[in-house]
Amino acid sequence: MTSLKNRTILMSGGSRGIGLAIAVRAAQDGANVALLAKTDTPDPRLEGTVHTAAAAIEEAGGKALAVVGDVRDDASVASAVQQAVEKFGGIDIVVNNASAIDLSKTPDLAMKKYDLMQDINCRGSYLLAKTALPHLLKSDHAHVLTLSPPLNLNPKWAGEHLGYTIAKYGMSLVTLGLAEEFKDAGIAANSLWPRTLIATAAVQNLLGGDEAMRTSRSPEIVADAAYAILTRDPRSCTGNFFIDDEVLESEGVTDLSKYGPPLEQLGKDIFLD
Repeated sequence: MTSLKNRTILMSGGSRGIGLAIAVRAAQDGANVALLAKTDTPDPRLEGTVHTAAAAIEEAGGKALAVVGDVRDDASVASAVQQAVEKFGGIDIVVNNASAIDLSKTPDLAMKKYDLMQDINCRGSYLLAKTALPHLLKSDHAHVLTLSPPLNLNPKWAGEHLGYTIAKYGMSLVTLGLAEEFKDAGIAANSLWPRTLIATAAVQNLLGGDEAMRTSRSPEIVADAAYAILTRDPRSCTGNFFIDDEVLESEGVTDLSKYGPPLEQLGKDIFLD
């Protein structure tokens, strides 16, 4: 495929940041995008709501469905799947974008935060893909794309932030398992992770503020990499743990200057040695 025109994407989150950038890039082809997100009304700490994201998708040339709900809740997820199918006729692509982050050390991590990360990151990714499966099986271009890192068993990463590492690696195990379980059914499952920090609300609010933002690339680099993955043949492109700049390089894109400063001036993302 060279286009996502008329394909239907179901995404968790997407009100802002990387998820919104992926949605807008797909919308430029004329894709349908259903967003399951919690941000119904403006929050002074966060830019955008599920409704402003839907407007941006429509403005970019796609069709949007805003579903206010929680990926932790079985009924919310079932409703989002049902609404997407009713509005667009099916589901071709699931993007597991919603994620919670807390990099606290083990003695400092409240179990409430541990549970939040596990429920959104790992369980939410599993639940969204599982609930959409009957419709993915009917698609001739079925993809599950999860924004999670390679399964790097260097003890450094678990030792630095065990709770978060468990939750993110749980998302990556969703990729590994789905790819193997459905390799003969034509459903691709892949993960995508950025080489560098990405200019998002999480980086601004939790990972270093303005200084970290200055050493970040724009979300569009992840969006362009996601687009390249999602337009590939699902039967031959599955079970991968992609890094954004490597995907673009494989597409012949080597000048990354439009996404931010040179690599040597950028902050490297975690989980990459």
